[in-house]
Amino acid sequence: MAEPSAGFVCVDGQALDTETAYRLVIGCVAPRPVAWITSVDEEGRANAAPFSSYNYVATSPPMLAINIAQRAGDGRTKDTARNILTCREFVVNVATEHNMELMHQSAQEFAPEVSEVEALGIPLLPSRHVKPPRIAIAPVQMECRLDQAIVLGRGINTLYIGEIVAFHLSTEIYDGQRVDTARMRPIARLGGPFYAGLGEIFHRPMLQRPPGGEGWGPLPTNN
Repeated sequence: MAEPSAGFVCVDGQALDTETAYRLVIGCVAPRPVAWITSVDEEGRANAAPFSSYNYVATSPPMLAINIAQRAGDGRTKDTARNILTCREFVVNVATEHNMELMHQSAQEFAPEVSEVEALGIPLLPSRHVKPPRIAIAPVQMECRLDQAIVLGRGINTLYIGEIVAFHLSTEIYDGQRVDTARMRPIARLGGPFYAGLGEIFHRPMLQRPPGGEGWGPLPTNN
């Protein structure tokens, strides 16, 4: 690590060990949305686990990507990753302030033969197009089919890209055209043992026209 210069410390990313790199990335890339993923194993047992290295990556068709690392210490493949590779299907359920405590409890390590869903009493709903069930207390549930699994870097991380084949949206947050994100009250992951809500919301006019023109208005003029 270099000495502070002009108020900054420069850290050489190419020389970092995995633990240090992890601490820096999760502290710098924040807030991060939480994907509460349900999957099933070969015997049909339902699994539920949260992952915060997650975002959307395409809109035509709609696609999500989740980075799942191997388990720290022994390097084993996590149950969710193994299930996705085996069954090629999963559901992303949105984590909110309402379901945060149960979601957080599902992050603990259970033995592969133990279903977090059964152990924690997570309420489920059947999916329409995929085998993994949906989490009933999530206001948004996205059924996904695996499109690609890309091994990254030194092989510790794999990026799972899934096509969303169905959205299930609570009528409390969806009016038939738009999702009311503020009413949904999603939570985000910060570094360390911290989560965050939306907090203050700032409005600024859109300066480029997005697909469908959502939020689009005339460009500001300079007088």
